[in-house]
Amino acid sequence: MVNLNSSLVDVLGGRSAKTLSTAFDYETVEDLLRHYPRRYAKRGELTDLASLKIGEHATVLAEIASSKEALMKGRRTSRLEVVVTDGQRTIDLAFFAMSSMHKKRLIPGIQGLFAGKVQEYRGRKQLIHPEYVLTAQAGEETDPDVIEMFAKALIPVYPATSSIPSWRTHKAIKFVMSQLDLKDEDDIIPESIRQDLELITFKQAITWIHEPENLSQVSAALKRLKFEEAFLLQTVLLQRRAKESLLPATSRKQISNGIMSEFDKSLPFELTSGQKEIGEQLFAEIAMTHPMHRLLQGDVGSGKTIVALRAMLATVDAQGQAALLAPTEVLAVQHFKTIKKLMANLATKGELGGSEIGTRVELLTGSITGSNRTNVLAAIKSGEAGIVVGTHALIQEGVKFHDLGLVVVDEQHRFGVEQRAALADKSPGDKKPHVLVMTATPIPRTVAMTVFGDLDICSLTELPKGRSPITTHVVYSNEKPTHLERAWQRAVEEVKKGHQVYIVAPRIGGASAEDDINLENEDEKRPPLAVLEIAPMLASGPLKDVRVGVLHGRMSSEEKDDIMQRFNAGPSAKKGIDVLVSTTVIEVGVDVPNATMMIILDSDRFGVSQLHQLRGRIGRGSQPGICIFVSEAPNDSPSRERLEAVSATTDGFELAQLDLEIRREGNVLGSRQSGKKSSLRLLQVVKDIDIVELARDACRKVIEEDVTLAKFPALQNAVMEIEKEAETAFLEKN
Repeated sequence: MVNLNSSLVDVLGGRSAKTLSTAFDYETVEDLLRHYPRRYAKRGELTDLASLKIGEHATVLAEIASSKEALMKGRRTSRLEVVVTDGQRTIDLAFFAMSSMHKKRLIPGIQGLFAGKVQEYRGRKQLIHPEYVLTAQAGEETDPDVIEMFAKALIPVYPATSSIPSWRTHKAIKFVMSQLDLKDEDDIIPESIRQDLELITFKQAITWIHEPENLSQVSAALKRLKFEEAFLLQTVLLQRRAKESLLPATSRKQISNGIMSEFDKSLPFELTSGQKEIGEQLFAEIAMTHPMHRLLQGDVGSGKTIVALRAMLATVDAQGQAALLAPTEVLAVQHFKTIKKLMANLATKGELGGSEIGTRVELLTGSITGSNRTNVLAAIKSGEAGIVVGTHALIQEGVKFHDLGLVVVDEQHRFGVEQRAALADKSPGDKKPHVLVMTATPIPRTVAMTVFGDLDICSLTELPKGRSPITTHVVYSNEKPTHLERAWQRAVEEVKKGHQVYIVAPRIGGASAEDDINLENEDEKRPPLAVLEIAPMLASGPLKDVRVGVLHGRMSSEEKDDIMQRFNAGPSAKKGIDVLVSTTVIEVGVDVPNATMMIILDSDRFGVSQLHQLRGRIGRGSQPGICIFVSEAPNDSPSRERLEAVSATTDGFELAQLDLEIRREGNVLGSRQSGKKSSLRLLQVVKDIDIVELARDACRKVIEEDVTLAKFPALQNAVMEIEKEAETAFLEKN
């Protein structure tokens, strides 16, 4: 008999299996059975044709309203024009081959399922050469599976492609289920939990989701399958957390007269109460003999770097080393400079003027080569470098630490959990370092539980004193071009006052037209604006009286560093830059207090969090900031709603919830949960928070009973598959 791990090649044959693999990347019976219906058509109830979107592959249950052949101009062939209806609206079907054969079958009054890509022609929606099956075909229909499908009260409609319409998927699933041998012990949810929560078995759920007799069966199946997704994910995260808490770590107890104390005395500002409170929490946790695993979240400018640096200094005081992993070289360099500036002579031990109680701060990125790299690696290995800031280069095989005590990962959402673990493995011996991950993108509670369940979470909600307010305006340049002209004038005025300006565009442009384009815009009609095209136009036009610089990810490290130094130098410097035209490379970590204005072009191309992050680059000094979102988004479009929402508040936690509601689930969860085994197909973390909380509570009981899951073999195997998949993906990336 067939089980969930059976190969589709063995069950369906090579041809059908290859089609499914090409269309959906399915290889096993379980892959196919988890291809759930997107909706159900009710027998006798036609599809609402108004719901169809241009560009989607749709399957509709409709009735043929008319059918006629028309000669094609300049050709001897004819085309068949068919109109189908839902009783109120219509959609056109067009056939350009074998039109006579289709005409004989597509008779007005007959209903059927029609599948194809929704297109638009002369203002009307149409399907070109759709595949179809009819409820009646004048005695021609001989496929018993199709006859049975139409006989049911609910007809499952599956996500489809141009090569596999819904009913072919249904037929494959029906055949597989007829061969499937599922036992109760194969159920990953323990029986005690199923009984407590009144959940049906997996066998019952998979039957009712694909072949329901009524909507109550669909509801029960959805409840079970959503819970299963949440339960499995929570089990993975809580087991990781439990296992990590059992690992040994070196206690890094705070001392009273070390580098950290001297650093605190030298700070030119007072720490916020939140920074102090979280600092004490971190000191207590790195003093423990099992590794800390904590997520520090805070809005833009909330002072996370200071909190992390104090924890790193406390680690160095306790004879350990600290490593800060940043996602980009620009951000790594910025962190390196910020830390050295804050620490002053405490960061240059062994150098002229360096403090004897201090340490060395080193930078390691992919562009550091030759003798410089050799020297940095030697300082890391010997322990002379107490703090090391770097990019993915820190994970590479040749990097060896003397005694890595604390790993700080900035912008955690840009790294996989495996990369975090790879750096943690740099600690010599069997003891693990403490881990602190940071994000400037506030995380709603739902995502925190679903994605970061293996971490303890603390939040900085208070902004440091001295942060200036930022006002945000939206300019629709296609409707009011004079408002954009005024924005350029205002930029020049800011420079005349001695301030600086960022201008952000979504794309680099130039010779490589394939650069990564962020297309959040559902209303896109033209390519996004590009830095290399906009900068010269501005420099020779409205910004001709100021000094314009360019920054983007395709530049060399030396070029980026030179541009940032000149922008940091300010308007008074001989080679300074007044206006920086950049891509989102400046999105995180770049700190130029003199920058007071930002203009984001094609702002509708960016997501909520990205706009908020970009805006956070201004207002970092004593002067208030002004941010202008420039857009050509049509009226009443989702893009406009997004821009207006971001312009209305600077509260990152409020915007994070908005972002979660706007984005598709997969985008929220990111690549961290993108595998077949761990992906969420039904669970929606915004709407299904109650299910997530139930699953988390149930998982805690299971993990407390047996952290190895040996008592629950089906669950243990499912978790092992996810961990194996995650490890494979990490190895492939690296």
